[in-house]
Amino acid sequence: MVIIGLTGGIGSGKTTISEYFESFGIPVYIADDEAKALMNRSKVIKRKLIKLFGESAYKKGELNRPYLASKIFKDKALLTKMNAIVHPKVASHFKRWVKKQEAPYVIKEAAIIFENNLESQYDYIITVVADENLRIDRVMKRDDSTLKKVKSIISNQLPDAEKIEKSDFVIINNELEAAKKQAANIHHQILQIISK
Repeated sequence: MVIIGLTGGIGSGKTTISEYFESFGIPVYIADDEAKALMNRSKVIKRKLIKLFGESAYKKGELNRPYLASKIFKDKALLTKMNAIVHPKVASHFKRWVKKQEAPYVIKEAAIIFENNLESQYDYIITVVADENLRIDRVMKRDDSTLKKVKSIISNQLPDAEKIEKSDFVIINNELEAAKKQAANIHHQILQIISK
């Protein structure tokens, strides 16, 4: 199975582009969503996160995301430890998911492929980019977030220029119709590569 990574900074519109690939019949695995689901579902992850963050990591049996976000936001070492608990579980869940798919290729949408040096897990990587002001505007509207908070998230992610350099395909998502055309074009290119 050919595995395509789909990545991009916050507010670049990865999810919108993922949905467009799904309209071509391509299965999409959204790593962040699966990670959140596993953090609520897996007893092993729950136990380890409570050990790492304390009882406040969960509230009424559900992951206490604001609490975790406030902790890992200030502490890179904690974030690394949390990722070491969650990421291997997501990776094995993804492997099982791939075995059930019958499409010519699958997409795994993950925000931090390059930041975590995970390029080797993919056959090809698509990066979605957009103008920074547009990204900030999208995230502030979507998450009801402050300018300062969005800018700090962007500053913690790899700059688009570096992502573009490391990617096989790039979609510029400043305008939806243009981005859709680019996605359709990439879809056809991938099918051609696979059929060779």
